[in-house]
Amino acid sequence: MEEKKWYKQKKYQIILGIVLLLVLGVGGYAFSLYNSFNSALDNMHHPVDKTDKRENDISIKKQDPFSVLLLGVDERANDSGRSDTMIVLSVNPKEESVKMLSIPRDTKTEIVGNGTVEKINHAYARGGAEMAIATVENFLDIPIDYYVKVNMEGFKDIIDTLNGVTVVNDMDLTYKNYHFPKGEIELNGKEALIFSRIRYEDPRGDFGRQIRQKQLIQAVLDKGTNLSSLLKIDDILGNLGDNIKTNFTLKEMLNIQKQYKSLNKNIEQIQFEKGSGGKEAGVWYYYPDANELSEIKQTFKGHLLLK
Repeated sequence: MEEKKWYKQKKYQIILGIVLLLVLGVGGYAFSLYNSFNSALDNMHHPVDKTDKRENDISIKKQDPFSVLLLGVDERANDSGRSDTMIVLSVNPKEESVKMLSIPRDTKTEIVGNGTVEKINHAYARGGAEMAIATVENFLDIPIDYYVKVNMEGFKDIIDTLNGVTVVNDMDLTYKNYHFPKGEIELNGKEALIFSRIRYEDPRGDFGRQIRQKQLIQAVLDKGTNLSSLLKIDDILGNLGDNIKTNFTLKEMLNIQKQYKSLNKNIEQIQFEKGSGGKEAGVWYYYPDANELSEIKQTFKGHLLLK
């Protein structure tokens, strides 16, 4: 069915959330290995121009609310890649809460800076992270303060570096040649990605998938902070540096790790549920419901304490 394209980008949805939290959380543990962390950060750090939707600069140290755009990109040799996954996070330190929205990759919208109206995931291919940020800012009418770009093929190496993760599966599931029995199961990197994307094989649809995604977030965070994983911090940092680009600075990462330790326990997922799809000149698009999009904009503005 054409509608399956609406959800293609969600196969890595929570994995990206894990990446952000792991990037931020690992800072405190890696402090004693400063040189290794600094080297990885040099590879990861790619600044972009500050958003013009902010009248005043924000300060993570002062616990100002901030937003993050997570880009899951499949990059190949001689190809800039497209952002198969685009997720917006807003963080409100006073509420100790995070709101997470996955934007359907086929959403028809203006590509800011390119002078076109096309699928939102084309923004990265047209102008990299900068154009993707500008396009999402225009689409949601909020500032994007930070971004994290992930090479998704490489991210599974991080899970494998942790020797996999353990989750308690609440339903027997089969996806192609992969079987996930009910009960406690061990997942390697590839299996975790597949486990996170299952939708049509689960009678609960997206609700069931969200349960599994939350399980994976907690499993990776728990595994990433135990002693055996800390002994592999050099390998973890190496994988992070090779597969992640961000404009977060080391100081900002350390401040977040220090001040927002409970964020991973209070993540609210927001979804587009009322939109429709259709073809134009043979190209399939997702059209968000105008009222629902307006509500989502207001939700983010309120969480970010914007007017």
